[in-house]
Amino acid sequence: MQIVETSKEGLKRAFSVTIPAADIAARVDGEIKRMAPQMRMPGFRPGKVPTNLVRKMHGPALHQDALNATIREAMDKLVADHKLRPAMQPDVSLGEGYEQGADATLTVALEVLPDLVAPDLDGLALEKLVVPVSDAEVDTSLERIGQGQKRFTDAKKSAKAKEGDQLIIDFNGKLDGVEFEGGKAEDQPLEIGAGRFIPGFEEQLTGVKAGDEKTITVTFPADYQAENLAGKDATFDIVVKAVKNPSEMVFDDEFAKSLGLEGIDQLRGLLRGQLEQENAGLTRTQMKRALLDQLAAAHEFDVPPSMVEAEFAQIWQQLEQEAANEDDPEAARAEMETDREDYQRIAVRRVRLGLLLSEIGQANNVQVSNQEMNMLLQQAAQQYRQEDRQRFMEYIQNDALAAAQLRAPLYEDKVVDFLFDKATVTEREVTREELQAAIEADEDGHVHGPDCGHDHGDEARPAKKATAKKAPAKKAAAADEAAEAAPAEAAAEPVAEKPAKKAPAKKAAAKAETADDAEPAAEAKPKKAPAKKKAEA
Repeated sequence: MQIVETSKEGLKRAFSVTIPAADIAARVDGEIKRMAPQMRMPGFRPGKVPTNLVRKMHGPALHQDALNATIREAMDKLVADHKLRPAMQPDVSLGEGYEQGADATLTVALEVLPDLVAPDLDGLALEKLVVPVSDAEVDTSLERIGQGQKRFTDAKKSAKAKEGDQLIIDFNGKLDGVEFEGGKAEDQPLEIGAGRFIPGFEEQLTGVKAGDEKTITVTFPADYQAENLAGKDATFDIVVKAVKNPSEMVFDDEFAKSLGLEGIDQLRGLLRGQLEQENAGLTRTQMKRALLDQLAAAHEFDVPPSMVEAEFAQIWQQLEQEAANEDDPEAARAEMETDREDYQRIAVRRVRLGLLLSEIGQANNVQVSNQEMNMLLQQAAQQYRQEDRQRFMEYIQNDALAAAQLRAPLYEDKVVDFLFDKATVTEREVTREELQAAIEADEDGHVHGPDCGHDHGDEARPAKKATAKKAPAKKAAAADEAAEAAPAEAAAEPVAEKPAKKAPAKKAAAKAETADDAEPAAEAKPKKAPAKKKAEA
């Protein structure tokens, strides 16, 4: 086998590899000798099929298998002999006009990872912005829970409904005088000002009394989910059965017990813990970005263009998805195009930081244990149906790229934690608003290196909409915030919106406000294994 380097430019390498025909033929002969004793054919005793007949029947297929196997061996030898670290899968092409019996000449082009030295971590200093949780914030969260537990008592018969009051009504909707499906209900509760009915519906019932009958006219929104009603004017005949006033909320032990808890102290403790966890997530995001900024400022080196292209493709795909959901998708895409160079710069930064973190992790023996990997696998498998989970787990276990995708976020977090431990950290108390402002002021978030397999799934997510008028650096500032908006529930009927599902009583604290900027701990989502057949390794 002859290997000749034909080009060396930056991180790009090119080679010419010649595989002698004799090597390929020897592999074919060996396979034929192995197969012949096992073959059965009419007219021949078992194991006595002539090798020339085996060659005639299976020669082309055996030659192709031998050629592929020899090429794989040649690539392994090329990488080992030249001590290469490929950034991506090498591009291998067989010379045109190749025929069986001739030497195989390969042209190999690849990019290599840069030679890096793990940086000196002495002098690494970070400021940790800490947000203490106040009693007032706990009170606010408690009141938010109370909004979902409102109680109403009957008002006086002569009382006129005002904002915040609840009505019990019957209604019958009509389009051009004809009733429409879903436009009728009896004993429907309606809280004036809650915004659960279509615009204009609740407002027109201000001032009604129990026993009143009223006809109102409203216009369904243009984007209403029922296409036959979208943008249409409709009338509703209303019968007011009762007017109720909201009862004053008392946050005491009885209130907490109604949620399945022992008392108000336990409820307040749960809420405080949740707020502290949210603030800790924001603090970690701020520290991580400050760390990445320091690393980026101190290290400048060439990165493989193919890795940058893959990273940019992930960013661009996310932007296109977000643009498609904008009111004016074309305008959003036009703005994306004006900022294309800025996103390419962000892709370069992410790849560079990913390589740097990977080098630091390897130099300091940062590892993801088998136990941690198994836990990740079990968690990821939960997103699949029960009957598909085993197939998914086998797919991950047999596919190194998919396993690397799954492992990547945890590995990165472990390297970041290692760097936190090495750094000199000073704490400073700030408000939550100041912490969020500090996060938005930083430039980048989640980064990617060779360990993630170059397919970043849900991890790479520019957090700002494509149409947001932000400085380019901030467009990816929250790239490691992978919280996704849950799809809105479809309304049970065209008029009244379906109320939010209540959390189980023992998880009442989960009703408190969730942080808008979550800790960057989203799992990479490897490609799903085929549903009806096993994924090939």
